[in-house]
Amino acid sequence: MSPLDRDGVRVTVHDAVATVTLTRADRRNAQTPAMWRALAEAGRVLPGDVRVVVLRGEGPSFSAGLDRQAFTADGIEGELSFTALARLDDAALDAALSGFQAGFTWLRRPDVLTVAAVQGHAIGAGFQLALACDLRVCADDAAFAMRETSLGLVPDLTGTKPLVSLVGYARALEICATGRTVHAAEAERIGLAGLVVPAEDLAAATDDLVAALLAAPRDALVETKALLRDAAGRDFDAQCAAERAAQARRFRDLAGLGE
Repeated sequence: MSPLDRDGVRVTVHDAVATVTLTRADRRNAQTPAMWRALAEAGRVLPGDVRVVVLRGEGPSFSAGLDRQAFTADGIEGELSFTALARLDDAALDAALSGFQAGFTWLRRPDVLTVAAVQGHAIGAGFQLALACDLRVCADDAAFAMRETSLGLVPDLTGTKPLVSLVGYARALEICATGRTVHAAEAERIGLAGLVVPAEDLAAATDDLVAALLAAPRDALVETKALLRDAAGRDFDAQCAAERAAQARRFRDLAGLGE
């Protein structure tokens, strides 16, 4: 089943697993606003029984970042150039940027677990797309870099919060401010990657992780994801209370007493 295949994004669904594939391999999956709109649409067309979403890129690179055509005077054909965006009023510019982010924010939905299978380049927007997922499995040739600051911009595709959460403020600042490359081995060591495998084993390792995620009951995973994702924003007592409330819901559900 393929509910979406356009603008460099293809969605396929098999049972409880959806695979979202970036299909601009000839451009190393460089991203465009049209791709971001298609990614947002991917989240909207997911069937309700999907439990796990795998995000991957065709070809040698996961995503080499924003299409370089965006940095030319005319920008990307059919899209507003940087200059045209800058001339929008505050509300319109904020709405445009929010629309770009929509392609990334749905990957944090509470009802699905999302896995990025990363090989080759994951630069800028590509890095942030991997960060938007709950989990990252990486090939040993994966190379992350946040190049926005060196271009006079900031990372604005929802990547700053998960980056700080994963590696801490100081390291996140150093990675963004220098734009340096974080190779797979370091990514695993500092917590960006949960698992690094030889490139030829990436698909199999991702399948193994997906199978493990599907082994537990869906509602228990949804509750656990919510507890862990919100833990940083709560103090200890509030987190304990959240655990109790979640467990009470699970007890009642398992006893057939849920609403």
